[in-house]
Amino acid sequence: MKTILFLLSFLCLTSIGFSQNDTISTQFTTTYRIIKNDDSELIGKILSEDAREILILTSDNREVYIPQHVIKKMELVNSSDFDNRGTFVGEDKFATRYFFTTNGLPVKKGEHYVQWNLYGPDFQFSLGNNIGVGVMTSWVGMPIIGTIKKSWELGENTQFAVGGLLGTGSWINPEFGLALPFASLSYGNRRSNIAFSAGYGAVWSDGSSNGAALVSIAGMKKLSSKISLVFDSIILLSESNDFTLFIPGIRWHQSQGRSFQIGFSALSTDGGIIPIPIPMVQWYRSL
Repeated sequence: MKTILFLLSFLCLTSIGFSQNDTISTQFTTTYRIIKNDDSELIGKILSEDAREILILTSDNREVYIPQHVIKKMELVNSSDFDNRGTFVGEDKFATRYFFTTNGLPVKKGEHYVQWNLYGPDFQFSLGNNIGVGVMTSWVGMPIIGTIKKSWELGENTQFAVGGLLGTGSWINPEFGLALPFASLSYGNRRSNIAFSAGYGAVWSDGSSNGAALVSIAGMKKLSSKISLVFDSIILLSESNDFTLFIPGIRWHQSQGRSFQIGFSALSTDGGIIPIPIPMVQWYRSL
């Protein structure tokens, strides 16, 4: 009888020991991005956690205690968030936008943002179910343009979206209006992507109207946790006036939910290229 009890006890202890080892192993091999209330962040593996604090092991082998009350959010980090050298790069929080155009990626639920421009603000909101709406205007409130976009995921790294812009001259010129339905096909993810877009833009005022087809090739690539390269273009296809606007630039991720973007534009028309001396400057802020 004593022998049986001893064997049962040994098996139970062995089982508990294996269970604990499995838990620790899973914990040690899972990496988290911990964002604090001040928008600073740490990347590491959780060694222990209780109601008061967590202990993490950072990539440079430091053990850091973080009080629970200063943690805003904890995100699971995937292997794709690191570069070939093992350095954390992560997603570009504003990967759905370039300078002017968008792509097939939706704004994540709850991650609303504003893009401040020298000429005015552009607010974008997620309604869930891969639907986003927005409004943009100038500092004098003319024009006022509403936007909407619906996205679908066609594959692991392929997205498609349809949307439109509809605007008015508001209080300065209420008879002026514009509309731009569009579609966008993009390849990639929130770290690196390329998008092909097409639409038809129309403007009207005082009983007359004009329209032209527009296409765009745009893309972005996040090089590090702080820097992304961004490229945008707008190609006007018109019988009377063809031109292409190119905007290559750099996006600097200042902190969680804060980015600064600058681009240098050039206009190609009539076989020549005209540089635009004023840079395109934009600020992104989460709402």
